[in-house]
Amino acid sequence: MIKARYKVVAVMSGTSLDGIDIVYTTFDYNGFWSFRVHNSETFKYSTYWKKTLSQLVGKSIDDLKEIDYKYSEYLANKVLSFISKYNVNGIDFIASHGHTALHQPENKLTYQIGNQHIFADILKRKVICDFRIQDVAFGGQGAPLVPIGDRLLFYNYDYCLNLGGFANVSFENNKERIAFDICPVNIVLNYYVSKLNLEYDDRGQIASKGKLDYDLLDKLNQLEFYRKPAPKSLGLEWVKAHVIPLVDLFNLETPDVLRTLTEHIVIQIDRVLRIKGSKTLVTGGGAYNDFLIERLRLKSKSVIIIPNKEIIEFKEALVFGLLGVLRDRNEINSLRSVTGAIRDHSSGKILFPNT
Repeated sequence: MIKARYKVVAVMSGTSLDGIDIVYTTFDYNGFWSFRVHNSETFKYSTYWKKTLSQLVGKSIDDLKEIDYKYSEYLANKVLSFISKYNVNGIDFIASHGHTALHQPENKLTYQIGNQHIFADILKRKVICDFRIQDVAFGGQGAPLVPIGDRLLFYNYDYCLNLGGFANVSFENNKERIAFDICPVNIVLNYYVSKLNLEYDDRGQIASKGKLDYDLLDKLNQLEFYRKPAPKSLGLEWVKAHVIPLVDLFNLETPDVLRTLTEHIVIQIDRVLRIKGSKTLVTGGGAYNDFLIERLRLKSKSVIIIPNKEIIEFKEALVFGLLGVLRDRNEINSLRSVTGAIRDHSSGKILFPNT
């Protein structure tokens, strides 16, 4: 039923493996969309799941299916804990991104785990999920999907920049929403800082003490992906094939690697934020990397705006909640101008619990 208010629990797991982001939010429509976040929490992954999810690339489809079932069960129980903890009731549905296991749109292949029917059965509620698969079937990249939310919820900004596992951006251009992945961020920074037995480089302090290696920086900036036109997207497979082997060739100390990668990230983002005096909303875990943000502010023509903690950490989960609402209304939630699909469409699988 089309209505003006939706109460949604939305779930997101990103490539940086920070954890499972869950938000309880209300969306209202009164000629335009608005939202209110009631509760939000990130559930850190157990050692088992962090290891399992980091090793999905290279798994057979049969192995992935087995992991998929277990992960759907795991995800559902985390959502159940969230609902119980915050005494959430009266929701319309759960909207879930799942977790990217394979992303090869050029081969018409994308696989999000966490979308099995057991998810709805455990929760005993309607679940809207698996938002990418239809777009890839329509010839699209299946990513990024957040830009429709940027357009409808964060229209006061010229650019919406997310610094998660990857940097991605969205903006309006000639009345079309344009969006694409820019470069890897936390997926590589966290990989190299893990060699120091750390989960992440707190506020970029280690990177700030490293030396810039101009030869490596030049090689990184010459990677073929950066010359491709949008739409385009990145996955863990690309990082493992192109970035890590290149960095490892230089045999640098970890602080120098982090410093050089940070500069690489800033250069690639600066190439995109072209409008002088424009406003850029920055979200994702990278917004807490003070050194990265400092370098970006020094380099960029755009005004870099860091919002409140809730938006920094939960914007993607929030937007997937909106994607669920749009799917429930059978309204467009995936834009051909963003993904390269043959048409705009309403994407997502709807699961009803078995009674």
